[in-house]
Amino acid sequence: MVAPLPSASLPAGVKARFIQGVNGTDMHILEAGTPGPRRPTILLLHGFPEIAYSWRKVMPALAEAGYYVVAPDQRGYGRTAARPIQYEEDLSPFCILNLVRDAVALLNLLGITSVAAVVGHDFGASIAAACALVRPDLFHSLVIMSAPFTGPLAWPLPQPPQKDAIHAALASLDPPRKHYHAYFATREANADMWHCKQGVNGFLRAYFHFKSGDWPGNNPFELSSWAAEELARMPNYYIMPLALGMAETVAPESPPPEIISSSHWLTEPELRVYSEDYERAGFQGGLQWYRGRMNGSLAQDLSLFSGRTIDCPALFMAGQRDWGAYQIPGGLQRMRHTVFTRMARPCFVEGAGHWVQQERADIVCESLLDFFETAETLSRHGSQ
Repeated sequence: MVAPLPSASLPAGVKARFIQGVNGTDMHILEAGTPGPRRPTILLLHGFPEIAYSWRKVMPALAEAGYYVVAPDQRGYGRTAARPIQYEEDLSPFCILNLVRDAVALLNLLGITSVAAVVGHDFGASIAAACALVRPDLFHSLVIMSAPFTGPLAWPLPQPPQKDAIHAALASLDPPRKHYHAYFATREANADMWHCKQGVNGFLRAYFHFKSGDWPGNNPFELSSWAAEELARMPNYYIMPLALGMAETVAPESPPPEIISSSHWLTEPELRVYSEDYERAGFQGGLQWYRGRMNGSLAQDLSLFSGRTIDCPALFMAGQRDWGAYQIPGGLQRMRHTVFTRMARPCFVEGAGHWVQQERADIVCESLLDFFETAETLSRHGSQ
């Protein structure tokens, strides 16, 4: 059995343990603070290729401010993934409603009946938003980081030829390209990253650097449409060369030793915490989530809630240099004005890229605490 993350790898005040029997799995969690009637709960949900450890820099500050903070390794990730997941395995455990069920089941086993805020980063933002959409009685406010949530699709759902058209258009460009979602859903993606030439640690170093504020090419802007030529203006970690896997795509952007040694937000010992988990279990557990996005099951699940808005106090936060905020043309506007009814003005953190809660933990903590205080007041008075 995999052991909890050792305390030597964690900041003071953050502990690791397993919660058994969480919706059919034993879930590895990090926690800070002590649960109790005077300590509101904050649930933190990571994205790809991350683990609960990605919240290590914000958890102590939130706990010190009086919150009980819980961050799980989500299904298929980190130490919750007791073994490597196979491509052929049943995808239904990784559908978005079951991932919401994981969160609810975890809270139930922890004895938590009310969550002050659910915070999600990257793909975790979709799960956090779905939590607030499906269980507004349990999740009282919401923070989405880096990935806009544009709501459930309306019936009738798009047919496969319509969904596939953009991928054919990208492949026809010169040079030919592909969307990273489509790549992550392929059988080859896991082996490409798990057994790449540079090794998992080298791959993750390049991937994290490439999408961070440290990479000079990250200067995002609004895209005008969902056309292949427009999408191809994004960096190639999103719109990839057609013939390359992700490990080959990011390898040329691996930072030099002097950048690695000066990294304040992801030191080599910190990176090893990630790479040791991914070396052990591979990437397929997280990639199953993308397969659900690509095969339509995510849309099928959420379409049950078509037309329903998210009405709790909400905040969108991203790094100022994060392309993730703009990867859906028009997504920010749709999210703010159609999907949510009580979303604050977006918070863009200067100098940060995609890994905002790691790159600028100080600003993120300050912004979160300000929002939590405002959200509590809004919820108490029932006003916007």
